[in-house]
Amino acid sequence: MIQLLPTALPDVVVLEPDVFRDARGFFLEAWHEEKFRDVGLAVRFVQDNHSHSVRHTLRGLHYQLVRPQGKLVRVTSGTVFDVAVDLRRDAPTFGRWVGVTLSEENHRMVWIPPGFAHGFLVLSQYADLLYKCSEPYLAEHDRAIRWNDPALGIEWPLAAETEPLLSPRDASAPLLAEVVALP
Repeated sequence: MIQLLPTALPDVVVLEPDVFRDARGFFLEAWHEEKFRDVGLAVRFVQDNHSHSVRHTLRGLHYQLVRPQGKLVRVTSGTVFDVAVDLRRDAPTFGRWVGVTLSEENHRMVWIPPGFAHGFLVLSQYADLLYKCSEPYLAEHDRAIRWNDPALGIEWPLAAETEPLLSPRDASAPLLAEVVALP
């Protein structure tokens, strides 16, 4: 059984799978099409991604203009603060964000539907983040929004004097007001 936990953004949900533990370790089903469909997540995935990052790495906020991707995100080692930003212009929650801590200990996953930007900050020494995508990556339609856009006001769990490790692209990403948002 999988439990869905609501977030501040109605379409973004946290998933808590059943975790079976014993002296050997644990077992969980990270994806089971029928069981996920039964709880309201009827999604077809076409791509799996794996990101390995060191402490204070911040990736995002990324989205795709054409064929927006839905993402089922989980962490297999370490801890991250995972963020979704609603980019659907007609949504009442346009421009709002939600953050969720995902870790190897809590085994939680987050569903980020198409139409949202996604990013994460690594809180542990390193982290391995795995995510399934509902659409393939299309480099020519890949876009980003600046991680520290004051209009978004994302409360990243970084100490005041700590600068995140950013790619050049993410460091110079435009503000939300400067980009074309998804329909």
